[in-house]
Amino acid sequence: MEIDSKSWSILQALQGNARQSLTELAQSVGMSVPAVSERVKRLEEAGVIRGYHAVVAPLRAGYALSALVGITVPQPAKKTLLERLEAMPEVQECHHVTGNDSYVFRLLARDVSHLELLVSRLNDLGETRTSIILSTPISQRPVLPPR
Repeated sequence: MEIDSKSWSILQALQGNARQSLTELAQSVGMSVPAVSERVKRLEEAGVIRGYHAVVAPLRAGYALSALVGITVPQPAKKTLLERLEAMPEVQECHHVTGNDSYVFRLLARDVSHLELLVSRLNDLGETRTSIILSTPISQRPVLPPR
């Protein structure tokens, strides 16, 4: 699906506030409600819009730590690793990467002991490297049109 300037306007507005009504969205992008509704539907069907989410503050939800963990896993253990990560609700995202690590994932932990417990559940599958996130000066940004 080719994304034109009107669709990008819709995407930017929704990334700023996904809870706005279609009427508010239409007004902010200068289109009619039926036109905006149809474009949003097409963007959803094409997989450009994958969902609408609440942003939860981990600290307020009981997680004092966030960490990035890299792991080097031999090929036969990759499936098992992914199954374990899927079963751990503390794992927020996982990336299959190039370089020394096979995967890099971000997880939440209540404290250092909890972090140690989570990482220890994976140590039999490969070598891990853990970095505790001190702060996030650039948080998840909206997706903008490519330049």
